[in-house]
Amino acid sequence: MSRKQITGIGPAPRTGVDDSGCPILHVDMDAFYASVELLDRPELRGRPVIVGSPAGRGVVLSATYEARARGVHSAMPMSRARRLCPQATVIPPDHAKYAEVSRGVMEIFHAITPLVEPIASDEAFLDVGGARRRLGPPAAIAAMIREQVLERYGITCSVGVAANKFVAKLASKQCKPDGLLVVPAGEVVDFLHPLPVSALWGVGERTEQALVRLGIRTVGDLARVPTGTLQRELGPAVGGHLAALAWGRDERPVSAHVPDKSIGNEETFATDVDDPEVIRRELLRLSERVAARMRKAGHVGRTVSVKLRRADFTTINRSRTLREPTDVAQVIYATACELFHAAGLERVRLRLVGVRMENLRPAGEAAHQLGLGEKETGWREAEQAMDKAIRRFGPDAVLPASLVRGKLDEIET
Repeated sequence: MSRKQITGIGPAPRTGVDDSGCPILHVDMDAFYASVELLDRPELRGRPVIVGSPAGRGVVLSATYEARARGVHSAMPMSRARRLCPQATVIPPDHAKYAEVSRGVMEIFHAITPLVEPIASDEAFLDVGGARRRLGPPAAIAAMIREQVLERYGITCSVGVAANKFVAKLASKQCKPDGLLVVPAGEVVDFLHPLPVSALWGVGERTEQALVRLGIRTVGDLARVPTGTLQRELGPAVGGHLAALAWGRDERPVSAHVPDKSIGNEETFATDVDDPEVIRRELLRLSERVAARMRKAGHVGRTVSVKLRRADFTTINRSRTLREPTDVAQVIYATACELFHAAGLERVRLRLVGVRMENLRPAGEAAHQLGLGEKETGWREAEQAMDKAIRRFGPDAVLPASLVRGKLDEIET
């Protein structure tokens, strides 16, 4: 892949762009999972490659740009991706390998500035305002990051450089793949206003349809609408938010310590399932994983959510807020089963189920208050003992009896 020049506004590359008011970088790895896989399979370079389940279940996790040119994109159902690009090589994901590379890339960022805000395993915001005296202007720092990532890991990244997080993220998207785009503080409006209104954060399919009905198709169109009109049509919060973004206003700082908003796991079945016992067993497995992750992170949560995806890809989400926060799998599981039953899908074919805990807080801030006559169940202590056994002997060292029976059933079949 060629190394793109630093660019400013417009299609023509140019150097010497004024980056003096642009301390924020958004660094985004290019087709991250697929790029990491190609390190071990260089013979596939230049060919369409999809990272996902070879069996055709689940969704696309990553795709090379050759596959994207044929309409494949992340989060697309694998079945559709295979129809769009039947010649693609499909590689099953190796999350441990991606996590290792991600940790190394984040180390590069942290060596430049302590103000690093990861927003995924393959992208992060950096505030390099404090690193200028040591490392030079923001555009030079961005170029250095790109070179270090390429030299150390053999993969490319795209970097947007701007005055705030919103514009920096848009810039990195505009210069993909393998690019570096500086949006000078004085040229933000020129950069934003020609873009489609869907480029704004918070504009999903429904909001875009509502805006198009008002004759608003570009960011510039939206910027010319009075804020009061947008708030009346879209609601006070959304209208005010979009009015600010249309003029490039985003006051959010780069936060080096972003607390987890939720912790969850989901599973796509190998074949669609309509057996309630199998589904409840999977809910138990997922509840165990979520609870273990919460205890490891030192979190408890109050809201249990379940995600149920039917065979036709219709997705139903249900949630319930508990009386007090918990990190106990049995409590999460019991609530998840109640939500599953209440959804009325016990004899409906499902392709995916998920369990998530929300409204998280540090475990040390939550105290369990026993009611009158209530006895301690001992589940928390039992699950903490399971954590220790699993850390020592592996993930299947201790399992609930129903999950053991499930494994035996799988072996017999």
